[in-house]
Amino acid sequence: MNTDWNKRYSVEEYIYGKQPNHFFRTVMDTLSPGKILLPAEGEGRNGVYAACRKWDVTAFDSSSVARQKALELAGENGIGINYHVCDYPDFNCHESVFDVIAFIYAHLPEEQKHACYKHLSPCLKIGGKVIFEAFSKNQQKYQLNNPQAGGPRDPGMLFSIEEVEEIFTGFHILKLEEKDICLSEGYGHIGTSSVIQCIAEKI
Repeated sequence: MNTDWNKRYSVEEYIYGKQPNHFFRTVMDTLSPGKILLPAEGEGRNGVYAACRKWDVTAFDSSSVARQKALELAGENGIGINYHVCDYPDFNCHESVFDVIAFIYAHLPEEQKHACYKHLSPCLKIGGKVIFEAFSKNQQKYQLNNPQAGGPRDPGMLFSIEEVEEIFTGFHILKLEEKDICLSEGYGHIGTSSVIQCIAEKI
């Protein structure tokens, strides 16, 4: 996977822009700074936003090119982030380290995503929050009419409400909603899209 993403990220522009995801920013602005983990962080827009607001940021992605661009963005903003190049199963941390784990468009193959998401659950403190936004199964209809709507073409990598509920079994769900939104994130996410947004608390 990282070969494909390295090729995709090997452009001067930031594919999804330099500004944070709107839902991520909205939720983060309600929280006091602590330690945050950002899986599949890509070019660093969300991690940099968090670090600029005094969060201790740890991120990872399978793409070394994405990491380099993220560190450059962090440098532009005069902050630092701890960024690893690895896949989900290879990321290890002591239990109960993070106050927030944010999964923002962290799409994975169907046969991997449940195990990979659950692999990170022990890293979250009791009372810690999950922030989740990803494309829903209904994104396929928007992809047909708008190639820049974003999201994987493999329907197994998209999410349903029931699937998100299953992944976060044992968490207290504070928000879980499927909705249509208008995205304007670089040139990779543009136009009306169907997403699932979730906020969950570890209990």
